[in-house]
Amino acid sequence: MNGDHTTAISHIGEKAGSEASVRGWLYNRRSSGKIQFLIVRDGTGYLQTVVAKAEVSPETWAEAETATQECSLEVRGKVREDARAPGGFEMSASHVRIIGPSENYPISPKEHGVDFLMSQRHLWMRSAQQHAVLRVRSELSQAIRDFFYEREYTLIDSPILTGSSVEGTSTLFETDYFGDKAYLSQSGQLYLEPAAASFGKVYCFGPTFRAEKSKTRRHLTEFWMVEPEVAFLEFEGLCDLAEEFVVSLIARTLDRSAEDLKRLERDTSKLEAVKRPFPRITYREAVETLAAKGFEMKFGADLGADEETALVADGERPLIVSRFPAAIKSFYMQPDPEDAEVVLGLDMLAPEEYGEIIGGSQRIHDFELLERRLAEHKLPREAYEWYLDIRRYGTFPHSGFGMGLERFVAWMCGIHHLREAIPYPRTLKRIYP
Repeated sequence: MNGDHTTAISHIGEKAGSEASVRGWLYNRRSSGKIQFLIVRDGTGYLQTVVAKAEVSPETWAEAETATQECSLEVRGKVREDARAPGGFEMSASHVRIIGPSENYPISPKEHGVDFLMSQRHLWMRSAQQHAVLRVRSELSQAIRDFFYEREYTLIDSPILTGSSVEGTSTLFETDYFGDKAYLSQSGQLYLEPAAASFGKVYCFGPTFRAEKSKTRRHLTEFWMVEPEVAFLEFEGLCDLAEEFVVSLIARTLDRSAEDLKRLERDTSKLEAVKRPFPRITYREAVETLAAKGFEMKFGADLGADEETALVADGERPLIVSRFPAAIKSFYMQPDPEDAEVVLGLDMLAPEEYGEIIGGSQRIHDFELLERRLAEHKLPREAYEWYLDIRRYGTFPHSGFGMGLERFVAWMCGIHHLREAIPYPRTLKRIYP
């Protein structure tokens, strides 16, 4: 119940057998002569409202007749159970009042092109499918916070403007910072590592930016990433944490977003099949597997989208690929003590062609080794002095990973492109609206 005595549609069942008022927008309207059916949505659900000409005033009937797609309105009437209606309840309206008219709404029930819909993103998110996707995203955002809160992690808000790079300088958005160069953050990781020395278990969750000139369905230039960092956690424990995290988020989505997944026609049996433990292979084993599948893959090459898809094609659970060549990974990754050519890093690949959803590693905690790695990567020493301090003053083994929210949302919802998994997507060619 709201303070103005209207009822949220999600709680309309509490009013069964009595009068209620609902405010929202007209999602759809159909008429059969002397009866009009108004489907009203308010952001929490959909309610079928039946307006019978013989039972309402001429003014109410006329108001219902003039209601157009996406006009805002208030409806009042008696609520009753009806298993056939959306949500299981419907309203026999006694009163209809249009609050804000909507003439010539641009998104009609006919088919529209993707470019048109993206230009109308501010309106397209009102549609049932887009609404469901963004509700799943909201639920997952809360589930992520709950996962770490319940395990006594401390949230650390990493800066968005930074003076140093995590993933290399080629994909940085550069900006002027009072005469100096600054960059939009690619990751909060470097700032989490000092925090781990203060709090033990930390995470950040916020927007990150990659100036990748990529047009694939798996990339955005602005996306949200969650990144835990844990003191004294070594590589095998990191793999376990990543598994536990993913299984927890899937369970939460199946539990609390069931109606949204149904609206999206998601085959939830594929999500229900994701159980621990996940299969694990090394990068070297991945190269052998891909060669057997006909790929011209040699040690030192990175996994592309096609390779990732091929590796998980026969499985129903995510696959953890570990121990990548040091030459293709970031400067801070800990070398494998048993194989100096590779690092203790992991990529988790989702099934159903969704690709990498998690990337992480154990971090170098030896001061001199990190110094050498900075030099090998030709990174400016002065920009990383503060980062080296973590190894100067009480160094410790530590590990962490990053997960892009949009890829996970896309997987949960069974949608093809990441642009639908974020309210206002930013891509190579789009910054409107």
